[in-house]
Amino acid sequence: MAPAYPQLTATLDATGTDGYLIDADGEDSNQYYLSGYHATDSFVTLYADGEIRLLVSGLEYTRAITDSDADSVRKFSEFGFAEKAAEHERARVGPLTTAAFLAEYGIDSVSVPASFPTGTTDVLRSEGIEVVTDYDDTVGGIRAVKTDAEIEHIAETQRANERAMAVAEETLERATVEDDVLRLDEEVLTSERVRREIETALLEDDCALSDCIVASSAEGARAHAVGSGPIEAGEPIVVDVFPRHKESRYFGDMTRTFVKGKPDAEIREWYDLTREAYETALRTIEAGVTGEAVDGAVCDVFEREGYPTLRTDESTEDGFFHATGHGVGLAVHESPSLNRFGGELQPGHVVTVEPGLYEQGTGGVRLEDLLVVTETGYENLNDYRRELGVV
Repeated sequence: MAPAYPQLTATLDATGTDGYLIDADGEDSNQYYLSGYHATDSFVTLYADGEIRLLVSGLEYTRAITDSDADSVRKFSEFGFAEKAAEHERARVGPLTTAAFLAEYGIDSVSVPASFPTGTTDVLRSEGIEVVTDYDDTVGGIRAVKTDAEIEHIAETQRANERAMAVAEETLERATVEDDVLRLDEEVLTSERVRREIETALLEDDCALSDCIVASSAEGARAHAVGSGPIEAGEPIVVDVFPRHKESRYFGDMTRTFVKGKPDAEIREWYDLTREAYETALRTIEAGVTGEAVDGAVCDVFEREGYPTLRTDESTEDGFFHATGHGVGLAVHESPSLNRFGGELQPGHVVTVEPGLYEQGTGGVRLEDLLVVTETGYENLNDYRRELGVV
């Protein structure tokens, strides 16, 4: 059975709506969180009167009954889906069936997330149902505060992540240098090869990757560029891995920077300063502190040494040009934020701390751990060395 969600009930009371409605597939984090159900195709979740009700296709019905957290599960066919399909355009059939489903429960108005389909909104309104957009992302706010079980799911994924990071490091260690390029097994070592090694390691721990970053040289400064081609000696290699556990569906996230060979003095300076910024963030984090304050403390470190940040130049492409961190859970980027606009941290928030320094055309360095916010500070879910990885 679904748990009670007083925050959602408060949203409904504030907006004067009868229910909270999500129309999305199971890849949508809010959909999965409320329903406890993952499906490839879209389905409908209604929260009303303290209960969760699902509307699914006949194909999904038997599994949704047993696998979801819903108080009740209904089929499209119960609400005249076939008849509507014979009379209306295909894109209108699902929303019209949803309108009939809502009418069954006396729902005349709904709050919906900002991602709610426009087509469904139009049809519901044409059927006399008021639709109010929840720009506060109430479900996302509920998700941001993790239970002990959720924290353990994330920690499990992060442990697998560390094992995969070790495989990446070992791969770089085994490589040799020839004409300033890394070689392994008589072939040039590429970012793609290292990513395959990471992905294989994660699969053995029941985790999957949509992608990960192995970016060396100039590519290491290009935000989320995943990296491609040969890896050069003496250049920083940013390895940022963010897998999801196949069963729990919770993500992990960590970054380390490696250099094969001898890094030059500038790279060491960048990394030492990034490590200082990282440690400054950790000293700042505790419940009641804002994400803005944590980000500001990190910016202070970089700005003191003359590097640009988003606080001094919001268009900068060099220096520290991204936020200090973000929430991690059912999505790899979710609330809360450690940035210029970040709100108050609460116990149970799980956040990354990932300062870095970059120069376009040259490269960059980054260090990232995953923390659980507590009343008096934090718990670090990482136990992997944080020095510049010279291999």
